[in-house]
Amino acid sequence: MTDAAHATDRDAIFARHRGLVFQVAYDILGSIADAEDVSQDTYLRWIAAPADPANPRAYLARTAANVALNHLRTISRRREEYVGPWLPDPLPTQAATAASPADDPERAALTAEAVSAAMLIVLQNLGERERAAFILRDVFDLGYEDVAEALATTAAAARQLVHRARVRVRARDDLLAVSAGEHRAIVHRFVAAAQEGDIAGLLAMLSPSVVATTDSGGLVSAARRPVVGADHVMRFLLGLLQKNPEATFDLRDYNGRVAVDIRLEGELIAIFQFVVADGRFEEVRILRNPDRLAQIDARAAR
Repeated sequence: MTDAAHATDRDAIFARHRGLVFQVAYDILGSIADAEDVSQDTYLRWIAAPADPANPRAYLARTAANVALNHLRTISRRREEYVGPWLPDPLPTQAATAASPADDPERAALTAEAVSAAMLIVLQNLGERERAAFILRDVFDLGYEDVAEALATTAAAARQLVHRARVRVRARDDLLAVSAGEHRAIVHRFVAAAQEGDIAGLLAMLSPSVVATTDSGGLVSAARRPVVGADHVMRFLLGLLQKNPEATFDLRDYNGRVAVDIRLEGELIAIFQFVVADGRFEEVRILRNPDRLAQIDARAAR
């Protein structure tokens, strides 16, 4: 095979697994822009690899995880200097009821494996290596040898990392056991209550210990600390929504669960994601950073 033909073949293989590479990086980093940077770096490493891997999917997933972990260390200072709370980017996904093309099994698999906002919360609370090990093993079903190679460790150590991550993930089963249908139903009720100004209805949807967190990056006015407790969160949400009475509410799927886009004159000004437990909102996560909202809206339009 000529060098040009070999490069073309590698391009085709990478294109087939591009979604996997991005998803691994996103699950580790929680950032669309950073995951795209990792995807590009992974592509360059893939093209420059001296030999053709026996299992390209595993090779690319391992490489993406390794590059993402290195990238995470380089952006830690940036996140420490971020103004106010930092939340993972909501990732636009196909609606749970939408069928992926039959000739695109990778896309179908990624849709099924979409990491929910609730899972992102759990993952962000894991150590870096635990997070990567859990994602590679339990989300993307790689073998322990592949996990070990990605993390430059032994298979036994990789098993320990996965085990510790599983224990911590299972401790939050209350957040992870909610079906997409149950989640969608309560979000629909939230939109109806918010549009009608139904205070009692909103309050009934909130857990007594509910937490509302707003990420603005300091670029728009927002609560700099999480708001805690049903009464406080209800008043906070009403106040936020009443600031823009002309805003529209659009339902869109992010991270495999329905969320709410808030738009003003067509511009995306906020995304509300919800974590549900025992039939009520346990967390409300609000992204208001206009720069990140523009990136997310552009990705959703692809």
